[in-house]
Amino acid sequence: MAEFNRRKFLIVGGGAAAAGLLSGVVALTLPDMLGAAHDRPLPEGSGILVIVTLNGGNDGINTVIPYTDNAYHDARPELAFKPEEVLPLDGQLGLNPALQGLSEMWKSRSLAIVRGVGYPNPDRSHFRSMDIWQTASPKEPVPTGWIGRWLDATGDDPLRAVNIGGVMPLMSIGERQVASALSGWFPGIPVETMATLSALSDDDPRDTAEMSAIRRTYRASKVTEPEFGRVLKRLDPAAAANDADVDSLQAQLDLVARCVKAAVPTRVYMVQLGGFDTHAAERGTHQELLKKVDTALTPFLRDMSTHAHGKNLVVLMYSEFGRRVAANSAQGTDHGAAGPVFLAGAPVKGGFYGDEPSLTDLNDGDLKSTTDFRDIYHELLSRTLQTDPIPSVGPGRRDLGFL
Repeated sequence: MAEFNRRKFLIVGGGAAAAGLLSGVVALTLPDMLGAAHDRPLPEGSGILVIVTLNGGNDGINTVIPYTDNAYHDARPELAFKPEEVLPLDGQLGLNPALQGLSEMWKSRSLAIVRGVGYPNPDRSHFRSMDIWQTASPKEPVPTGWIGRWLDATGDDPLRAVNIGGVMPLMSIGERQVASALSGWFPGIPVETMATLSALSDDDPRDTAEMSAIRRTYRASKVTEPEFGRVLKRLDPAAAANDADVDSLQAQLDLVARCVKAAVPTRVYMVQLGGFDTHAAERGTHQELLKKVDTALTPFLRDMSTHAHGKNLVVLMYSEFGRRVAANSAQGTDHGAAGPVFLAGAPVKGGFYGDEPSLTDLNDGDLKSTTDFRDIYHELLSRTLQTDPIPSVGPGRRDLGFL
């Protein structure tokens, strides 16, 4: 028998339509994640982690603003916010005025800000720095991510970690396990197609190893389609293609909220927002991006805090690096190093964690990190996911106390 990959087999065996219907749930998901069928809901009280990646390098200095520091105003006179413009957090730091909702979370003590987060010997390359954050390996490149190693260490349930979108981030890749990938829209699998897949999923003693693997994939569709199919927005693909907001952060978090409320047995969700590489005319663009973050996160977290399955949900929001302290000649900022990390949700003990970096004691124009990002992962793994953090982040890390 000729060797088939899963997509080709779906096209041959189930028709091109079936392949298209399954591509968001099954065809974009690796077989090792889809080995077993589960029909149990997520138990109440289970910790859930939502990871928000801000791609491009968020300007942390204009996000958590040192508005009383003269060095801030001297370094970026056109980009700096005046004291009366910021949303004060304390007598020295304030939030960007676009973050009205996060400001309210701060007041309610459900927002933690870890300052000066980075890693030793920072790299200003988007790709290398993102690899470091997603693999939790600053010293040398490794092929697996910190969530992927958590998957490797904790079982084979195909729904434990889900990336919203078809492009899998490196953090989700393990040696043996990989997170599932789901799009925010797809038409439901017709009953007759599901019946065909069910029949095709039965083992046959004459199967080759390849056919057995494909049958396991079909069986796994019985898990993903009932669990996710009943909560995903069932939009027409043509309509979705014309909808500019279908992949927005708000849409992604709406999908996560639907899944959480439905008790889908997923412990980690991954979403993202791009556009933060603000080398020119930063101020307006950056505020628009932060407004998108705020209008997406605020209602999501408010909704989750009142739901039985969302009360133990924690959001981690990070970017691959911050920006340089001084503005450039194009009234933007260039690639930097350390920056703030946000954690929000009902289990979070709000406040500042980590020391505020100096704006004058710099490393080649960059902020010096005061907190290692792996300590944040350590606490999320141990407290939210209730697992041994060492397989994911290695030994020698510690909790910071934000949970």
